[in-house]
Amino acid sequence: MNNKWFLFLLSFIPVITFAQGELTTSYALIKRVIPKYSNNFIVEKLSDNTAKDVFEVESRNGKIILRGNNGVAIASALYDYLTEYCHCQVTWNGTNLNMPVKLPVIVHKIHKTTPYTYRYYLNYCTYNYSMSWWDWKRWEKEIDWMAMHGINMPLALTGQEYTWYKVYKEMGFTDKELSSFFCGPAYFSWFWMGNLDGWGGPLPLSWMTSHRDLQQKILQRERAMGMTPVLQSFTGHVPATFSNHFPGSKLKKTNWNNGFSDTYILDTKDPMFNEIGAKFLAAQTKLYGTDHLYSADTFNENEPPTDDPAYLSELSLRVYQAMSKYDPRATWVMQGWLFFSDRKFWKTPQIKALLQPVPDNHMIILDLATEIEPVWKRTEAYYGKPWIWNMLHNFGGNISMFGRIEEVAKGPAAALHYPTSGKMEGIGLTMEGIEQNPVLYELMTKNVWRDQQVDLDEWLKEYILNRYGSINPHAVKAWDILRRTVYNGKEIRDAAESIITGRPTFDSTTVWTKTHLNYARKDLIPAWDEMMAAIPACGNYDGFNYDLVDVSRQVVTNYAGILQQKWVKAYQEKNIADFKKYSNQYITLIADVDTLLATRKDFLLGPWLADARNCGATPQEKSLYERNARDLITLWGDENSPLHEYSCRQWSGLLNDFYKVRWQKFFNTATDALVADKNMDLDGFTKSIKAWEWQWVITEKAYPVNAKGSSIVVAERLYKKYRPLVDAD
Repeated sequence: MNNKWFLFLLSFIPVITFAQGELTTSYALIKRVIPKYSNNFIVEKLSDNTAKDVFEVESRNGKIILRGNNGVAIASALYDYLTEYCHCQVTWNGTNLNMPVKLPVIVHKIHKTTPYTYRYYLNYCTYNYSMSWWDWKRWEKEIDWMAMHGINMPLALTGQEYTWYKVYKEMGFTDKELSSFFCGPAYFSWFWMGNLDGWGGPLPLSWMTSHRDLQQKILQRERAMGMTPVLQSFTGHVPATFSNHFPGSKLKKTNWNNGFSDTYILDTKDPMFNEIGAKFLAAQTKLYGTDHLYSADTFNENEPPTDDPAYLSELSLRVYQAMSKYDPRATWVMQGWLFFSDRKFWKTPQIKALLQPVPDNHMIILDLATEIEPVWKRTEAYYGKPWIWNMLHNFGGNISMFGRIEEVAKGPAAALHYPTSGKMEGIGLTMEGIEQNPVLYELMTKNVWRDQQVDLDEWLKEYILNRYGSINPHAVKAWDILRRTVYNGKEIRDAAESIITGRPTFDSTTVWTKTHLNYARKDLIPAWDEMMAAIPACGNYDGFNYDLVDVSRQVVTNYAGILQQKWVKAYQEKNIADFKKYSNQYITLIADVDTLLATRKDFLLGPWLADARNCGATPQEKSLYERNARDLITLWGDENSPLHEYSCRQWSGLLNDFYKVRWQKFFNTATDALVADKNMDLDGFTKSIKAWEWQWVITEKAYPVNAKGSSIVVAERLYKKYRPLVDAD
């Protein structure tokens, strides 16, 4: 055979194999999502000249044909058919896959192209506030969700600690030295960003190797779906003992100012910066491959030592060179959080200086909280860099109904067509925690396959139909109220919390428990009325049951703030009888909410702790992981942590055993002070409760992992009890 002809034929082999792999992966996804109906679908590769992803759906000979230019497009075609024609829905909090007996026929072929090259997903923080204990089964489910919702650019950080272990071991560091460097599994996000060392450790090697293997599975599946994962690059974070091995190294000591010890950053001018950067990428590529996208955040909630633009330019260039010298195709993916969180430092000269040294086609900026504040508008669209419009939405994994629903419906398309939006090349989800407020995530991903604003009135009806099985008039009224109250996104940056999750106080708020609502408290109550009225028509649907519990929880825990005002007033007036009356009602309210939340697995403490323990191979590892899990959602750090309650959760088990007990101790101490006609020793109480909180963190106790009782029955009981009260006060 002619060699040129042989080479010509050979050049097609990877293409054919790649296409077949994607089709196989797509079929497998369909079988996982709708196994009973998978034979009704045919998957085909779509060849299209467009630079953007595209899919088609049509009927042929009684089958549904799904075509796409990659696995994500095909999965999106499936979800488009499920939502638009079968009126189904797949969310973290309620799934409706009640398929029609006879699948609907597509009369006219559907053809959709996304206007966005990139559809980004995840935040460093998501990896701990929600994903700390995920196994492959849970990851597989999430990757399916990602694909069906059009995600093609996921942040992929699992297993990074093993890469660092390999690099530093090869550089001569001992396991003992590294044991004080690696943090516990619940704190990787901040370790990866250089904010802390060691806390929650020591990290067992078994964790590193198991999550190395897990990352390889994650990446294999994401790439098989046609996604381009974002891995990490070196930004200078080194062990505290680095100077012992390299005495001449230029280290900078920095502190996150959140109660943790100093960390050490290698100066980018040090020759070893490039050397370690190359070692890291080499080790990472060997372990996990590369798609040439690298996340690097040089100053996450830490200010640089100087605002001199020349310094910032040189530093930025060297960070990029640490990637590009090893991988010439490297593209730096930068979180734009620093420009939002520290605007006093990051003014126009400083932002320009940081961005401009890197070639435009080798940098992508994540406008991390665009729905809160579009930083692109005050940076001339990041001075020519490609950038991505993101919804941040959730902070700390908190459980509260909140969101900027109007902005999510309109913002991406408005920015896309704005004359000065520059190189807006994508949209994304950058929440700190997931598995709450599913409406915001369904809505945000609705933008993926359209370039026009979403008509929220029509979309909410579609959402209700897919979630509740019908466009019930009471459900429609409920969501109209929710849209104008909890989801109006006004006045506050992120969701308000109930005072019940705060460290006990006579004040109306604590450090992280911000209780100011973005709506008048009573304006939400009619949504509860309408949800209760919708029970006969919608009560058999999983998503409705979740929403019923969530609305009930929100209304009742809002009322806790009114009860607090009553017992505070009674205390100030030294009215012991009223103080006992209202404080007892407050305690009962917490217990009632706990009972309500126990009816949904979404709101249980037990799975979080059980999943943590299941990651351990020995009793010691299980204890360590449970302590990590308990600590993150309560104190966050040690007894004196300024971040306590930042990641508070309204979860059954946590309410009864942690929040309720704290308040009981507070009320007992306050009652003793009233009886003795003395002022309560608040400083003494705070000191004692900190010690108690830490004992709770280091205690081991199993909690239920399965829901108990009927959400409808308990919600009806709470409605009968609290509905007259919440409107009267």
